[in-house]
Amino acid sequence: MIQSLEELNCSTIIFGTMRIGKWGAKLDSQGILALIEGCLELGITTFDLADIYGDYSTEGDFGKALALRPALRDQMQLITKCGIRMMCDARPEHRIKSYDAGAAHIIASVEHSLKEIQTDRIDVLLLHRPDWLSDPDEIAEAFTQLEKAGKVRSFGVSNYTPSQFALLHSRFPLVTNQVEAHLLHLQPFNDGTFDQLLQHKIRPQIWSPVAGGALFQASEDAQIQRIHKVAKGLMEKYNASMDQILIAWLLRHPSQMMPVIGTTKLSRVEAAVKAQAIQLTRVEWYDLWQASTGHEVA
Repeated sequence: MIQSLEELNCSTIIFGTMRIGKWGAKLDSQGILALIEGCLELGITTFDLADIYGDYSTEGDFGKALALRPALRDQMQLITKCGIRMMCDARPEHRIKSYDAGAAHIIASVEHSLKEIQTDRIDVLLLHRPDWLSDPDEIAEAFTQLEKAGKVRSFGVSNYTPSQFALLHSRFPLVTNQVEAHLLHLQPFNDGTFDQLLQHKIRPQIWSPVAGGALFQASEDAQIQRIHKVAKGLMEKYNASMDQILIAWLLRHPSQMMPVIGTTKLSRVEAAVKAQAIQLTRVEWYDLWQASTGHEVA
């Protein structure tokens, strides 16, 4: 049983696919393949998908691109997510948006993802959002069935609170909790999320690591202005871009975070890879923390 992302040889920087298709750049198969190849050349071997991305179309778009060079599958690790029933034309039976971590939905979602991605296995399956009606024993049974069938190699969650993570982890070993974290969203540092993962030596995956681009532009927001002021000095010191400083800030944390980079530009991907070489000092890390909160630590 795989119990860590290290066993899968996942890359620290993860390529996020949410914007490659209908929800973003609308790339064709050749365009997606070029991104895949470019990422692999840069050492990024881990790709993050979800069943709902692109109104349930992105997995299929990725699979069609991968089918152009199927041998690449053995050079990568694929993450996908399930558990959200989203309303869209592709799912007319969904009357309202809801969450479903029931065994039947998990297993059906995996079967659909395997078909769409055109692969025989998923390396990491994440439950996308907590389902308040979920039964941890039922989830564990579904995970066990999928693992024994060789369809999923490891399992994790996304957006789970520490107590929700602890409950499911007590029934089945989880390899990650993918959460939002950046200088405009410090909650996981304070609510025990990262403490818990450190306790179990589990690496967190980080979505929206550069705050969705909110810190890239000039702003009248006082918090953003404070961050810009501190970051500017660090950008000059390290000859780095804003996104590199933001990623380096996350990577400085001892939990060994794995940022999910959501872009369709290989230049941004390359910048993220190079950010791994930036070693912020402890004081510089706290300079940015203080800029975000607007006050010194207590």
